[in-house]
Amino acid sequence: MEKRLAFTGKSQVTCETFSPAPLEKNQVGIRTRHSLMSTGTENIVFNRLFEAGSHWDRWVKYPFYPGYANVGVVEAVGSEVTSVKKGDLVVSRAAHASWVTVGEGQCVKVPEGIPSKDASWFALAKICAMGARAAQYTVADSVLVIGAGPIGQMSVRWAHALGVEKIACVDPVKSRLEFARRGGAQHVFDKGIDDSLDEIRKITDGGPRVVVDSTGNEKAFVGALQAARKYGRVVVLGDTGTPSGQHLSPDLITRGLTIVGAHDGHEDPAWNAPIILRFFFNLLQTGRFRVDGLVTHEFKGEEYQAAYDTANTRRGETMGILFNW
Repeated sequence: MEKRLAFTGKSQVTCETFSPAPLEKNQVGIRTRHSLMSTGTENIVFNRLFEAGSHWDRWVKYPFYPGYANVGVVEAVGSEVTSVKKGDLVVSRAAHASWVTVGEGQCVKVPEGIPSKDASWFALAKICAMGARAAQYTVADSVLVIGAGPIGQMSVRWAHALGVEKIACVDPVKSRLEFARRGGAQHVFDKGIDDSLDEIRKITDGGPRVVVDSTGNEKAFVGALQAARKYGRVVVLGDTGTPSGQHLSPDLITRGLTIVGAHDGHEDPAWNAPIILRFFFNLLQTGRFRVDGLVTHEFKGEEYQAAYDTANTRRGETMGILFNW
């Protein structure tokens, strides 16, 4: 019997057993090695930190099977599968489970030489690639990333890989900022955005052209608007569960700001999962996108309660939380 994690109600998680269904001709059976917790998304879902009527409310139904960053080895393939074979290491947007079955087009082979733990960041990197495109970075650009959690870390690294000259990151949790420095941030501020504005404006010639709000905290939005320079661009990448708490400030009009939302599903023929993941893996191989050291905690699948307790009560100590199957 295989195992998978399930949320059975608010702040309730269990590990249930299941038997995988027989493969269809275009499906791939994968033995999971690792699955990375998306701490922002999963904490919102786990604790039901969202408003009634929101898209979160429509999405979360019980049992809810969390996780979307699965890395494993192909153990079985359907009769018409040609792109992967048994023994290949692949990534898929599948849940936290010891075995997952996905369509052939839903898994991507990991190039040789990339460790499974490093590859596990693929999903969060893909999400933040949407934010990088929305930012419309130019050569020698400047950016402020608000929040140094996993989404903020990926945002810093995309900015660095794409040639942004000045990268700043703000987060009141000081320990997170060292990870941001490793990823390419030259300026970090271990305090709230409101208390960092003067310093940020000084090192970015009046304010960054781009501000990325990676927090998912509705209160950070006004600070993002205040930080951007005249005619700047604010990218809302963190998806809050309480959007009614996000409010505009006079900065939108007085400084002619552009606000753009970025989301995982904003794909098109020029920028989609296969293209992004090919690019991401290339950046990993060439050292232009560093994820080493970002996994701070590992748990076995059956240690699910300890994993979610850690994610909920020790956020300042965690970055990547990995399930080892």
